[in-house]
Amino acid sequence: MSLTIKFYQDSQPHTCSYLENRLAQNIYPDPNYPMSNKVYSQLIQFGFRRSGNHSYRPHCEGCQACIPVRINVNKFTPNRAQRRCLKRNQHLMITSHPAEFNPEHFELYSRYLNTRHPDGGMDNPTKESYTHFLTSFWSDTQFLEFRNESQLLGVAVTDFVDDGLSAFYTFFDPEFNDLSLGTYAILKQIEMARSQRCSSLYLGYWVADCRKMQYKQSFSALEAYQDQQWQTLKT
Repeated sequence: MSLTIKFYQDSQPHTCSYLENRLAQNIYPDPNYPMSNKVYSQLIQFGFRRSGNHSYRPHCEGCQACIPVRINVNKFTPNRAQRRCLKRNQHLMITSHPAEFNPEHFELYSRYLNTRHPDGGMDNPTKESYTHFLTSFWSDTQFLEFRNESQLLGVAVTDFVDDGLSAFYTFFDPEFNDLSLGTYAILKQIEMARSQRCSSLYLGYWVADCRKMQYKQSFSALEAYQDQQWQTLKT
């Protein structure tokens, strides 16, 4: 599939989400171009990401800190801590659900943001902000639930693209931080990608100087989109 799309840049810089005291700009595909999961499957291979119905890629003057990364699931091998994480959570039940508003999910999402990311701009979410951020009318998205019997512990919002899965966003019960549910979600998404004979799990962006991004380096077989090609992450 070959795409011929015009791209546009933000007219004005905005506050960077990853680095303090920085301004950022994104590029976007033509909003008049009919977006679909097939189109996004191409864009994600060139470092794009989605937020709600919109796809974007950071494009900041004088800065290339945001590096798209993905896991080559066929080369991935869990480390000792990740194997312990899988064993610790082997009792959890995983089920897949449509990408739509769910009151139980929303309550967990709100508690997660208000505990883990207070004053981060996303706390105190509304039903509308939740839906606009996590869902899209064109993407192939599923909400993967993690439960301990009937208790909801976490949700991994997962996009399905042509060559793999994309770990879009994960939220979990902050009272169970010791279970490392964020790591567990990625490990299960890797398993799901393998089971569907996919090659990649996309993790969004890695920023060397952003502490909240450092967890991505703990996964083996991590590839980065650098110099217009996917290659082993250079740190």
